[in-house]
Amino acid sequence: MTTVDLGMPLPRKEEVPLPVATRRTSRRIMVGRVPVGGDAPVSVQSMTTTSTADVDATLQQIAELTAAGCEIVRVAVPSADDAAALPAIARRSGIPVIADIHFQPKYVFAAIDAGCAAVRVNPGNIRQFDDQVGAIARAAKDAAIPIRIGVNAGSLDKRLLRKHGGITPEALVESALWECSLFEEHGYTDLKISVKHHDPVVMIEAYRKLAGRCDYPLHLGVTEAGPRFQGTIKSAVAFGALLAEGIGDTIRVSLSAPPVEEVKVGAQILESLGLRPRGLDIVSCPSCGRAQVDVHTLAERVTAALEGFPVPLRVAVMGCVVNGPGEAREADIGVAAGNGKGQIFVKGKVIRTVPESQIVEALLSEAVRIAEEMGVDVEA
Repeated sequence: MTTVDLGMPLPRKEEVPLPVATRRTSRRIMVGRVPVGGDAPVSVQSMTTTSTADVDATLQQIAELTAAGCEIVRVAVPSADDAAALPAIARRSGIPVIADIHFQPKYVFAAIDAGCAAVRVNPGNIRQFDDQVGAIARAAKDAAIPIRIGVNAGSLDKRLLRKHGGITPEALVESALWECSLFEEHGYTDLKISVKHHDPVVMIEAYRKLAGRCDYPLHLGVTEAGPRFQGTIKSAVAFGALLAEGIGDTIRVSLSAPPVEEVKVGAQILESLGLRPRGLDIVSCPSCGRAQVDVHTLAERVTAALEGFPVPLRVAVMGCVVNGPGEAREADIGVAAGNGKGQIFVKGKVIRTVPESQIVEALLSEAVRIAEEMGVDVEA
């Protein structure tokens, strides 16, 4: 067998990450043990879909989210039974728990007493919320927990709707800053803000305006983003635009899909922007008339075989020799496939050729070998 040396690969870019932008200077708060804002990494959040009153089911889903890379989780508290379950969930969760409160201000106090890491309130749909701010501020300050002012387009105060003639970026920002000012009057500034909208264009403009008018950490979200594909596109566009400008301290992708999918998308957005260490990075061609292999199916099989691999890898799955050698220089492992076989390369060198039916097995074998050389034991 002839070994083809394609030259030593250049250092991978993620080994010396370049910042996508200078981060906006924001104050830092602590959500449990997770820092948010300041120079802290952008964190990924999600929300459980279980009934919070079902403690075991909720904790099981939190464990699944944690395994997928979620760093902060939110649970809904629409009833007294949900509020009663909070102490057990907050105590047993492996990541900080935020209580999501709507309509009933009494559940804010219940969440604080339960030991939740933070509370999210939506002032637009909590009855007489402004009258409760003083008591909420005192309770949160005494417990040393932050509050997120979560303004949503769908529940904006009617007074602001009339003033601005509808749901505009200006209306969302005014709502958030007004509520913050009420807390500030009571000496409480341990706040985080979100101004969510289903339209990425409106959402982006709202966060830009908000970022220029305060130094509170910002939670990014496109609310009601839609089904998995549409919601992923909307979130990637909106988050990418803002994060590329240094705006955003924590994110939640909202999908009509299992919450684990939200976490995967959020983590991938951050990885793509160099804001989180990369895990599995599949580089694959889109297929064309030159391809002599079903690249789509092959890339999917390789992705499935390496899902959850404990060592970060860049894997090139190429369908012809035009781009294969070039991608090989940048990848840890890869294949240039065609004519019923595949050239397997490692760190820029073609090391062997295998039948097409053995490509996935060969790539997995090389991945395991690399992991073991790094001292990571992997069961192939």
